[in-house]
Amino acid sequence: MAVGSSNSFDLIVLGAGTGGYAAAFRASQLGLRVALVDEGKIGGTCLHRGCIPTKALLESAAVAQRVAHAADFGVNVPGEAAIDYAKVAQRRDAVVNRMWKGLGSLVKKYNVTWVEGRGRLDGAHKVRVKGADGAEVVLEATDVILATGSRVKSLPGITPDGVRIVTSDDVLRMATLPRSVIVVGAGAVGVEFASFYHDMGATVTLLEYLPAIVPLEDADVSRELERSFTRRGIRVMTSARFDAASVVAGDDGVRITVGPDGGTAGEMAAEMLLVATGRAANVEDVGLETTAAEVDRGVVKVDGHMRTRESHLYAIGDVVGGLQLAHTAAHEGIIAAHVIAGEQDVHPMDYVRQPRATYCRPEIASVGLTQQQCEAQGLPVKIGKVPFQAVGKAIIGGEYEGFAKVIGHAETDQTLGVHIIGPHATDLIAEASVSLSLEATPWEIGAATHAHPTLSEVLGEAAMAVDGRSINF
Repeated sequence: MAVGSSNSFDLIVLGAGTGGYAAAFRASQLGLRVALVDEGKIGGTCLHRGCIPTKALLESAAVAQRVAHAADFGVNVPGEAAIDYAKVAQRRDAVVNRMWKGLGSLVKKYNVTWVEGRGRLDGAHKVRVKGADGAEVVLEATDVILATGSRVKSLPGITPDGVRIVTSDDVLRMATLPRSVIVVGAGAVGVEFASFYHDMGATVTLLEYLPAIVPLEDADVSRELERSFTRRGIRVMTSARFDAASVVAGDDGVRITVGPDGGTAGEMAAEMLLVATGRAANVEDVGLETTAAEVDRGVVKVDGHMRTRESHLYAIGDVVGGLQLAHTAAHEGIIAAHVIAGEQDVHPMDYVRQPRATYCRPEIASVGLTQQQCEAQGLPVKIGKVPFQAVGKAIIGGEYEGFAKVIGHAETDQTLGVHIIGPHATDLIAEASVSLSLEATPWEIGAATHAHPTLSEVLGEAAMAVDGRSINF
């Protein structure tokens, strides 16, 4: 617990997830003396219970699918590939451990003081930290950033038991593979695990309360993903309705009575039910009541520079709501660090220009407005949409589901949104993210040379298609 000769800092960051450590490292780079506080390991949810272990599992599933289709490439693999899930889980944990050690070395590199323990605000300038041994230390700073993240939440009346009814936290601790799974919730987490379990050989049913899966994405993307899942054999039910009392867990699995809205309900059974219905911000028991910061609808209210209503207290990451994405939390933390360091003209947070990424198969990535959001705002649009089948590299790779869609303003030529579903979409979105940041028009995106043959050509073609000038489609 000791932090050296002084417990006084320029900045205390409470919470060491992606947003917290990004803020701490940047603030140190800017010359501030920084303390980083957390009762868990540095890296937070993303590294230990979210992004990284989930993507490690999905990578194993991708390899399994690649091997299953090896004969299509003229590579004959004797026998059938067998899933060693204990080894899959071991590799998942090894990836996390390696990255955690890397972050530990960065704490030292940037000369950030690491304080392990449960931190709690005591006004705007103090954080009380209680260690595992019960000892308490009081840290003081000119500024404090609250980055306490979020936790999984279930549906009312459904209590996860970690075995039959589980959350994503439970799944990421497991070393066994269920034979069948019902996934409740078809947002990013739900579709990723539905895709993963199916590719690992499980029978999967995906239930979504709303009329479309991945409901925050462009409607064209939602429809394409549902078609893809259905073709692969994943059962998808949208507008799903069920009573929590119908969920019964036993030694042999889980049963649930469910049906489409207005339709006939029937009983479903599976070995496991995964509840993937969102997250709740960690605003309780962090000392917010000792400050003037305002909590509204379960999240801390901040302005564009991440300032709360309490002077010198900032908040970032899942605790402020927003997109609840690790890279967005990091960007929020970097903005806060620059403001605290006294820099002028720091750009405010712009969530529209934040990229979104979902790692199911096929992958989904987007930045900017959906077509539906443009229509709701009364924006005149022109749209270019090109399938991956028009791109040689996609055909070569054997994965050519999906498309790239570029939305431009019909009068100003401004790029309003980019939406990709298909192979490596989460990597391809980087170009679109830079393009929106630099205010490039669709024509400028398309005019940039895209190396051939590469998957990036699909974005260049879609951008040119906005003006009806695609070359290969």
